[in-house]
Amino acid sequence: MELTLTVLAEFRTGLCLGMRKPDLDSLRLETARLILRPLRMEDFDAWAAMHEDEITMKYIGGRQPRATAWRMFMCMCGAWSMTGIAMFSVLEKSSGKWVGRLGPWYPEGWPDHEVGWGIAREHWGKGYASEGAAATMDYAFDVLGWTNVIHCIEENNAASQGVAKRLGSTLLRRVKMPAPYEHMLVDAWGQTREQWKKRGSGTE
Repeated sequence: MELTLTVLAEFRTGLCLGMRKPDLDSLRLETARLILRPLRMEDFDAWAAMHEDEITMKYIGGRQPRATAWRMFMCMCGAWSMTGIAMFSVLEKSSGKWVGRLGPWYPEGWPDHEVGWGIAREHWGKGYASEGAAATMDYAFDVLGWTNVIHCIEENNAASQGVAKRLGSTLLRRVKMPAPYEHMLVDAWGQTREQWKKRGSGTE
């Protein structure tokens, strides 16, 4: 997979050492069909529409009314601002449309370093989750310096299991989610940096 990382070499070194946060205005990943960048306020309407869709959100926290989606949006924006690590907005190159969010996520109490994904239902079936997640796996390992990655997936979520398999991840263990989802046990799929590099970061 051809991947463009608009990240300066000195930023990469500093971030891996926990010294610097990225320039959010210039940070951008590109794949053949997608642009990935930090969230912007202009993304919120599409974000809220996706989070209000019960089918889309069935396995990723459940439907959220707009006011609740706002708080999660601001949580993600705050993670970008304070830590330099959060999920990217996913834009379709051909149309400029916001189609979802995916990428690194490791808030307090999380089971492990995660690369996760959520794509709006009207864009299902295009392979965007696999394509975008592969780009952010490269980012997590090469830029953030993570040594392993998991994907938290409910056991009945066959579509996300398929994405994990295409990335080369395998089922590792059951994990408990932090509050307010502490009642949930989910499957942790994942792999190490060495396993990812051995595959050449391509999806199957």
